Amino acid sequence: MLTWLTRDSLTFPPLEKALHDPNGLLAAGGDLSPERLVQAYRHGCFPWYSDGQPILWWSPDPRTVLFPGELHVSRSLAKLLRQGRYQVSFDRDFAAVIDACAAPRDYADGTWITQTMRDAYCELHRRGFAHSVEVRQDGELVGGLYGLAMGQLFFGESMFSRADNASKVGFVTLVEHLREAGFVLIDCQMPTNHLHSLGARAISRAEFAGYLAGHLDQPNSASWVC
Repeated sequence: MLTWLTRDSLTFPPLEKALHDPNGLLAAGGDLSPERLVQAYRHGCFPWYSDGQPILWWSPDPRTVLFPGELHVSRSLAKLLRQGRYQVSFDRDFAAVIDACAAPRDYADGTWITQTMRDAYCELHRRGFAHSVEVRQDGELVGGLYGLAMGQLFFGESMFSRADNASKVGFVTLVEHLREAGFVLIDCQMPTNHLHSLGARAISRAEFAGYLAGHLDQPNSASWVC
């Protein structure tokens, strides 16, 4: 039975109670307050829903993750990185990145990044939890991604690209930055060919929960001034 959350409690049900069909649906309701969102990621779930739906909270099994040491950079991508065609920065324009991620795409109808979702993650950015990666070409924003950093874990949320491989350049730059800062895992949530090509793979929900328990409260040396 699906758990319905109230606005009075930040407690989520155990991950083991997530539905098998649809895979990983854990709870519905509640709100997108900064406190609830932080608790959700710490618990191992994330919000994903469309306009007109209640807030839905997910913890899929298996979970798609990338270990920084397993990052795969193809020869063509490595060549592109050496060329310096794109310029990458962190936290220069979080709002522009999330707006670009929410923009319509040729392969999808609508967006799950509602205005309420946008406002909530912008607030997390102001509080130091959410971070953005901007990829520019000749000063124009052509790619990027955003997510949350907690302890030695990074929780990726969404990415976009308006130029060839721009999002991959941003992602590779981020992964290398996180590896140097002591991060042990990047949560990619759901599988895509794009992520698998970069080295992402599936682990069980139980294994993912183990990383949460072991690394959420460990220090990192990441600097987001770039």
